[in-house]
Amino acid sequence: MILINFKTYKETFGDGAIKLAKIAKEVADEHKIRIVVTTSTIDAFRVKQETGADVWLQSVDEFNEGKYTGWTSMKQSMQLGIRGSLLNHSERQRPKGTVQKIISGKPNGFEIMCCVKSLGQIEGWVDKLSPEWILYEPPELIASKDKSVATEKPEIIKNAVALVKNSKLIVGAGIKSKQDVEVCLKMGAKGVGLSSAFVLSKNPKEVLEEIAAGFNGII
Repeated sequence: MILINFKTYKETFGDGAIKLAKIAKEVADEHKIRIVVTTSTIDAFRVKQETGADVWLQSVDEFNEGKYTGWTSMKQSMQLGIRGSLLNHSERQRPKGTVQKIISGKPNGFEIMCCVKSLGQIEGWVDKLSPEWILYEPPELIASKDKSVATEKPEIIKNAVALVKNSKLIVGAGIKSKQDVEVCLKMGAKGVGLSSAFVLSKNPKEVLEEIAAGFNGII
């Protein structure tokens, strides 16, 4: 899997989100790799309808229906064809109890990718909750222009994989090349996550083609 977080960069507002999601769908189809894009809640339904991309939300809440003004419902998202979400991203961290409520209360068929920034979080509590996916990103390497988790901490990827018993692990932070992807996959990860390297690129398709090439012959 390749997970692309659109965040709230201006490049992903409205038509920008459509443009980038179309690129993701095209590369996914060409390379036969699952590519998920996480858009803002505002854009998610339109992006899904107009591009056919695999669209998730960037965060969800623990309440599915009722008197919960301003909360984001997984159940409603499912009805609109949005079948997954990031959770507990370093830019949108949630209390442990809230993360547990969201994962335990999610509808069947809705996927959660719970973000962690340390091996202790994986071993201590996140893997025990059994989200479908765990995204591990060392915070000091996020958005790095010249380093990545693959170049700086390849062994820690293997250590993270060994701790995951109930989920599938992908890794991120500075991922930007075919070589980065190859290292992550060889260490046992099931995919990679990226954001600014794609979203802010002058040629996002070229970047994504480079990332996709790293999967050739490995997964």
